[in-house]
Amino acid sequence: MAKSKGGVTVQKVRALCEPIVAGLGLSLWDVRYVKEGADWYLRVFIDKPEGVTIDDCEAVSRAINDPLDELDPIENAYCLEVCSPGIERELVCDEHFEQFIGADIMVKMLRPVEGVGREFNGVLKAYENGEVTVEDHGGENQLTFNKKEAAWVKLDDFSA
Repeated sequence: MAKSKGGVTVQKVRALCEPIVAGLGLSLWDVRYVKEGADWYLRVFIDKPEGVTIDDCEAVSRAINDPLDELDPIENAYCLEVCSPGIERELVCDEHFEQFIGADIMVKMLRPVEGVGREFNGVLKAYENGEVTVEDHGGENQLTFNKKEAAWVKLDDFSA
């Protein structure tokens, strides 16, 4: 029940934030509503091609604060954080995977894959209907899996 409640909260916050963030010349990368210890966090991840600054985060935080209070999508107290997805950003939405075809990625699977294990990296070769295809850096082996089978998929800016 908490998961679906969080999903509804994220959908409402995303719908509210997208036009505000776009109006500031940024894109909305992701929205997460998570509990860490005793505290709840609403994290709004923003992006732009030249990189996000602290001023961008502050501007978005100020711009969404009052509309969030009006919408009141969250019953309990929470901490609002507006931040960049970072250099090793997690690929979440279909658009993220499509945007980064050809990029180096890191993958952590929920369960080990025979011959590969739980963690591996390579080049994102294809993405279609939730199916991710990764090729090792030698170009010899490919692995295709459903993104739901992965704990996460992130950009790997530090691979050779």
